[in-house]
Amino acid sequence: MFKFKTPSEKTKKIMSEVALSNNNTNFEESCCEKIKKLTGKEEIKITSSGNNSIFIALAAIKGDIIVPDQGGWHGFKQIAKFLNKNIITLKTDLGLINPNYMDDLDIKEGSALIYTSFAGYCAEQDTKDIAKYCKNNGITTIEDSSAGIGDKENRLGKYSDIILASTGSPKIINVGQGGFIATDDPEIFKKTTMPAKLSKTSEIVCSGIDSELENIQEKLELTLNATNYLKKHINNTLHPNKRGINVIIPNDDAKSISWNLKKTLKTDKSGFITTCPNYNRIKQKAIAIEVKNLDYSCLEKEYLDKIINEIKINNLQ
Repeated sequence: MFKFKTPSEKTKKIMSEVALSNNNTNFEESCCEKIKKLTGKEEIKITSSGNNSIFIALAAIKGDIIVPDQGGWHGFKQIAKFLNKNIITLKTDLGLINPNYMDDLDIKEGSALIYTSFAGYCAEQDTKDIAKYCKNNGITTIEDSSAGIGDKENRLGKYSDIILASTGSPKIINVGQGGFIATDDPEIFKKTTMPAKLSKTSEIVCSGIDSELENIQEKLELTLNATNYLKKHINNTLHPNKRGINVIIPNDDAKSISWNLKKTLKTDKSGFITTCPNYNRIKQKAIAIEVKNLDYSCLEKEYLDKIINEIKINNLQ
């Protein structure tokens, strides 16, 4: 039986203490300082959810909102539409952003590109190259680093103008709720005073985020290494040479195969097998093994080998 990722026992204990008023630490200040170190940004706001972080970021943008054609987060488009923003869809290489594809787009001044650290969770974006292109062309970069925060390689959650994240379940910062937004531009928050106030969260959530930020680099590295192991032993994965925290396997019979896998790769709570087409992953038939959803104890070789074996039994490689 696989275990679904939940907040650590330490996190749950600290959140309980704060709820009972048995801990007077200023956790909001503490977790903001930790996020500053991780992102290199000076202006930090803790929010009630990742979508609220997205709302604040997009509300501060005057021009168009550029979104990838796949491998992003459906909330990008939903929130942009709610804010009555013009949406420009950027063609990608199966989720991976090539900044040069923006050359032929008619983009207004003051526009922004919003994307995730990993395309569909399975392939690391070249955030440095993306940020460089956008800076040279007057485009604000907004990176959803829910899956990439704590990158030891310092390639994710660093270069974009605005870094935001969800800290809901089962994210890398796994509290069950909450989020954050980080930037060096104080005008972002001056322009969005009301949304920022409405999205403010509790000290209980802040205490959970503060706890989950401990050893965040090691947690992400464990997930990346587990995914890399699967990619090495499964022949036909999407973006096999890219770092990621899930494995996507294109297959025309994805629906029935995923049903079979769910019967044998069971979890104690929610599952970790999903199907495509799915804007949040890839817009073609495929099976996604959501390594990111698994408890860290289930990222050991014996569990990964069981996944590989079931993949072989179902003729996915």
